[in-house]
Amino acid sequence: MTDPQVAIMMLSLFIVLVLLGFPIAFTLLAMGVAFGYYAYFKAAPETFGDIFDNNIFYLLNQNTYSVMENDTLVAIPLFLFMGYVVERANIVDRLFFSLYMAARNLPGSLAIAALLTCAVFSTASGIVGAVVTLMGLLAYPAMANANYNKSFASGVICAGGTLGILIPPSIMLIVYAAIAELSPLRLYAAAVFPGLLLAGLYIVYVMIRVTLNPSIAPKPNLEDVPPPKKIYLDLLISFVPLTVLIMLVLGSILGGLATPAEAAAMGALGGLVLAAIYRSLTWKKVKESVFLTAKATAMVCWLFVGSWTFASVFSVLGGHDIIEHWFLAMNLQPWQFLVMAQLIIFLLGWPLEWSEILIIFVPIFLPMLDTFGVNPYFFAMLVALNLQTSFLTPPMAMSAYYLKGVLKKQIELMEIFKGLMPYLAIVILTMVLMYQFPGIALWFPDYLFGEYIP
Repeated sequence: MTDPQVAIMMLSLFIVLVLLGFPIAFTLLAMGVAFGYYAYFKAAPETFGDIFDNNIFYLLNQNTYSVMENDTLVAIPLFLFMGYVVERANIVDRLFFSLYMAARNLPGSLAIAALLTCAVFSTASGIVGAVVTLMGLLAYPAMANANYNKSFASGVICAGGTLGILIPPSIMLIVYAAIAELSPLRLYAAAVFPGLLLAGLYIVYVMIRVTLNPSIAPKPNLEDVPPPKKIYLDLLISFVPLTVLIMLVLGSILGGLATPAEAAAMGALGGLVLAAIYRSLTWKKVKESVFLTAKATAMVCWLFVGSWTFASVFSVLGGHDIIEHWFLAMNLQPWQFLVMAQLIIFLLGWPLEWSEILIIFVPIFLPMLDTFGVNPYFFAMLVALNLQTSFLTPPMAMSAYYLKGVLKKQIELMEIFKGLMPYLAIVILTMVLMYQFPGIALWFPDYLFGEYIP
């Protein structure tokens, strides 16, 4: 068996093990070490006398050190901490109710309020599981009490909850920047309008569908509606502070006033201040936030160590070369390359999560961007939109499982899957629009930082 064949076997075995339920980070690590021992043993046969005298262990050590000293990744625990503090400060509850009251005369007002709350909270959190879980506990009961269709209500929450991996400040974009060695500032700027466009299309879809079929979202009975002055005052109190915090964080990054890590630190402090202002800052909640941040950060760090080790071994065995040669042998046009790459990523979203796709498979395409003359930031935005589908496509569709986990017997999993399908189509529509009008992604970063020159 040749080395490239071993690389393909390595990749195939990884997918099988993940589908069987093995932990992703440690599966990557174990397979990287196992196949790396073979790869580097062949490269250095004189090490046969000592089973531990193999370059794979040096590579593993270096990858671990590289993750720990990566300045870009420092922003991850700080953004996570900001999100967990905001989540526990009961700000989202007030925001949802205020937006609902403000949108009460629109068709599907509860669904619109849920989407807007998801969009705002997602930017403060970036944690899909946290957003979907919280909104499942907060918005779904309200929609159920208003006799909303179960599939429709669940689809709104699951789709809205995934916006956090696209709308800045997004943890996924930080990870992408580290993998592709791109500027996180440009990536954030490039993601602003695609994120807003996707959220806007979700809201437009809800309004059109409810207008055509009012039975799926009946108008709620608002017997004790507060006076308009109080509604907008409540909205001002709940919406403005959180929005100002997000704008300060994002603005300081895009304006070049702070690095993502520095802005994330400011956001974490701002989250604590907001929690104190809303009188919900307790030692117990701070401890919970710190614990959850440490847990999530450890997962991300080990995912990086495992994936970099796996990718290095895969490359040494010739895996990247054989895939690149396969693409180049087809003599594709740039648009054909983009379509094929995005189709592969879309199909991978059925069995895999965004993290595996981003860290293992996207680097396979990155070296080919120059060959096909594709702007790496434009490609990144196509990938970022496409990765939304990894949360929305069965059988993995993690947003559906997050929601099912909190609703339990209130809804069947197949009902949630049914509700996700329209939003999956909207994501694909957004990708088509961005391909036809690249300025949606590229105008803002070019305006802020000048035209990108490879």
